[in-house]
Amino acid sequence: MPASSIAIIGIYFGFAILELFRTNLFVKAEQTRDDGIVEVLSMVILLAITQPAIVLGTAALANWLVPQWAGALANLNVFAAILLFLVCDDLTQYWWHRLSHSYHWLYNLHRAHHNGRYMSVRLTYRNNIIYYAMMPGIWLSGFLVFFGLGWVYAGYIVVKMLVIIGAHSDVAWDRPLYRIKWLSPVMWLVERTISTPATHHAHHGRHADDPAVNYKGNYGNLLFFWDVLFGTAKITRTYPQSYGVEGLAPATLGQQLLWPIFPENKAIPEEEEGEVAALEQEGAAA
Repeated sequence: MPASSIAIIGIYFGFAILELFRTNLFVKAEQTRDDGIVEVLSMVILLAITQPAIVLGTAALANWLVPQWAGALANLNVFAAILLFLVCDDLTQYWWHRLSHSYHWLYNLHRAHHNGRYMSVRLTYRNNIIYYAMMPGIWLSGFLVFFGLGWVYAGYIVVKMLVIIGAHSDVAWDRPLYRIKWLSPVMWLVERTISTPATHHAHHGRHADDPAVNYKGNYGNLLFFWDVLFGTAKITRTYPQSYGVEGLAPATLGQQLLWPIFPENKAIPEEEEGEVAALEQEGAAA
């Protein structure tokens, strides 16, 4: 097993152990039976099937189209190589994520990630299987590996997953740092550079009227800087009161994992109809 994979496993289980002893990893507020199934299946399929298949697929495609370019970037300056990954992987993932919250059909492919009514490392790899298969950043990273940048990707992906896993954890590493007054200027820079629990939790918040929520923003994965650059950032140094999806019918297990093979559930429970009506009135008033 590559050293980078071992490092990522270590990071994931490190945050998982923190949750296990501090916030109960396996029993989260409002979780359902489907939550665990979606999280296990989507993570296993992504790591065991989707990502390896894309890496092998891009290598085969590139070897067929441009075999002479194999390893062509192997001697590229390390900083230039990192910049390539930040643009081809992280920036494209920002826009893929942002578009997923802008178009209904694409949101159905991303809905599973927000369906959990809690934050946890368990959400890190939780998504529709097709959503990951279509993610541009994975494909472009595969091509960059073929071009000889696998050595850079091994380090890049460890740093990226450290940030993303930490941003999803409900053991917020940034919370105690905000209380240290002399660290405030440092945290000002940190929270505008990478995703933190406070900024990413805001994206998972349930209610639009919660001041800590920015469901239509804070899309960044590794770099929160993209949100700052493109005007979708909201920084409050606070955390939402609740998490999940507001004003939509609950997603079925099939929809979460394999929409559109399994159709969208449009039946809204009675207890949510009043909330949806209120949202529609607000939209009409706006």
